[in-house]
Amino acid sequence: MFMRAATALATTLIATTATTAMAQEVNVYSYRQPYLIKPLTDAFTEKTGIDVNVAFLDKGMVERLKAEGDRSPADVVLTVDISRLDAVVEAGLTQPVESEVVEQNVPAKYRDPEGRWIGLTTRARIVYASKDRVDPSEITTYEDLADPKWEGRLCTRSGTHAYNVALTSAVIEHHGEEGAKTWLQGIKDNLARKPQGNDRAQVKAIWAGECDIAIGNTYYMGKMLEDEEQREWAESVNVLFPHFENGGTHVNISGVAMTKAAPHPEDALKFIEFLTSPEAQEIYAHANYEYPVAPGTEADELVQGWGDFTADDVNLMTLAGHRPAALRITEEVDFDG
Repeated sequence: MFMRAATALATTLIATTATTAMAQEVNVYSYRQPYLIKPLTDAFTEKTGIDVNVAFLDKGMVERLKAEGDRSPADVVLTVDISRLDAVVEAGLTQPVESEVVEQNVPAKYRDPEGRWIGLTTRARIVYASKDRVDPSEITTYEDLADPKWEGRLCTRSGTHAYNVALTSAVIEHHGEEGAKTWLQGIKDNLARKPQGNDRAQVKAIWAGECDIAIGNTYYMGKMLEDEEQREWAESVNVLFPHFENGGTHVNISGVAMTKAAPHPEDALKFIEFLTSPEAQEIYAHANYEYPVAPGTEADELVQGWGDFTADDVNLMTLAGHRPAALRITEEVDFDG
């Protein structure tokens, strides 16, 4: 009897130990490359002893999570752009996060009311302008970009890229679909070349004299200044913060959500709460040259040096809802053609 009891106890202890060991990790599916978030994951592991495993997905996150179903190893998804967060939520692949810590650290406008996604940092969609060929006072609004005076002088990446779709969605919110279509046609008419490359490529094009202004995200400037080859490109442009005629500067977010099938939900919650903490917010903001959302936190000194702006006060979920119309309008004007 004793032997059977001891064996049963040993089996229970082994199972408990194994479960505990398994629980001491968080698996992340990320649209951001691991090196970009490594300072965060290292700080979390040092603080908690919980390992963080990051799988970088260039695309297909929703499809992969759907295919894995309840067997998915992912606890958390990290992504950029509200439309990508919304896509994971709308596919039913996340679960609500209830946390007073998160509510204290993240303003309501940067998190889903039902806790299905949480914003971590913001970035502004701004204008890069040649220091030699453009007077900064010439561009104060997004509407200015469609002015014929910029004909043959503007560069941008594909109109169907998530960053530009979000901006077009914001134009829809301010001017309606017809107004946004007119604006987008004006942008196309002003292009110096067919949309191509990423945001850094637009700055390179300005440096090379192919265009005078371009649309891009703020944080790329910081990344280019870190790169010996790209520093000269970055130093050739000014960072301008346009606003809507009846609003502020368009911002988007990087964000996090807990997956519906999370195998380590308790540790995933600890990770999410850590990501929203002032400590992690400043690590993330400094590493990626973005703007932290937690009250009392500050952006990197370099980012602060670009100037102040007032973020557009448009609900991000509203922008996500405009995404189908923004894509349709982009195709109707054959923006990338």
